[in-house]
Amino acid sequence: MNSRERFLKTINREVPDRAPLYVSVTPQVAKKLSAHMQLPYEEPLDSMLSTRASHMDLMATLGADAVGITMCAPTNNLTFTMENGLIKNEWGMIFKDSGQYNEFYEFPLAHAETAKDIEDYSFPDPFAPGRWDAAKATIDKYGQTHGIIGDLETTLFETAWYLTGLEKCLMDMMLEAEYVNPLLDKIQSIHTEYGKKMIEMGVDVLWCGDDFGTQESLIMDPDLFRSVFKPRIKIMFDEFRKVNPNIKFAWHSCGAVKPLIPDFIEVGLNILNPIQPLAAEMDPQQLKDEFGKELVFFGGICVQDLLPNGTPDKIKSEVIRRAEILGKDGGYIVAPAHNIQEDTPMENIIALFDAVKGL
Repeated sequence: MNSRERFLKTINREVPDRAPLYVSVTPQVAKKLSAHMQLPYEEPLDSMLSTRASHMDLMATLGADAVGITMCAPTNNLTFTMENGLIKNEWGMIFKDSGQYNEFYEFPLAHAETAKDIEDYSFPDPFAPGRWDAAKATIDKYGQTHGIIGDLETTLFETAWYLTGLEKCLMDMMLEAEYVNPLLDKIQSIHTEYGKKMIEMGVDVLWCGDDFGTQESLIMDPDLFRSVFKPRIKIMFDEFRKVNPNIKFAWHSCGAVKPLIPDFIEVGLNILNPIQPLAAEMDPQQLKDEFGKELVFFGGICVQDLLPNGTPDKIKSEVIRRAEILGKDGGYIVAPAHNIQEDTPMENIIALFDAVKGL
């Protein structure tokens, strides 16, 4: 069974020869891993979701069964470094290079109060030149041999707060500020077009997501999620299925999001990610018992403790344990619960790949 066959069986809730693997890493890890394996280093894509779709040649060479694509900045509006050293992207978000990641420095809609503030703002064009060039190249290369995941994370909530600031976004949603719905409408419209385009290009899974959880609890009241975000997610899923009725949806939400899982199932979710191991109520056996008939699980390998601090033997045994639980009767994509970080030893990353190959 090749990688693509294995991946497709899994997302269709059939039993493959073993669980498939997807891995994403930070650019720093990719550079070290490329040198360690004596393989070419690939520069990361110019995208807010860069890590999910960059370094895919490296990941596939090491044994990943699925690769990612995503939308990139267009050739006429690339991310750039300003004279003061800060970084600005096509959304107008401004970042400071902090080494591991670019950290938010300035939120372009921090001033927003009215619907006109949103109407007057310049948003990205989903079909700007060059946006889909890298995605097409990846599909052309791997579309017949690997699973293809189209990444559409930061689908609604996260892009909204990336524009306004987190505290302002949460407060203004609760206060029903005039600009909130027009802002979410605009983000929803753009990301619906992004998602439809990736489905048309032939992705097997559309990977949406917003972080609705902290390590211990939800980041917002469930009623706020259900009134503001759940209906929008349902509308987007319905639009996506008009393009391909058989498309599978994954949703990424870090943290303790168990209370929202039934809501996601209700709107048509197929695959839950990332099953953050150290978050509250994310025990793999409980999740499999309660939701295994409705959901495929995607993730579950700890990047907070296991990968950076464990031994290769411990990593292999934990991968086997989670695959036995979450992959019983099918339905598990092995993956780190987030991008593998720079504090992870090279031998531990290799142990992850080796463990999955040996399942």
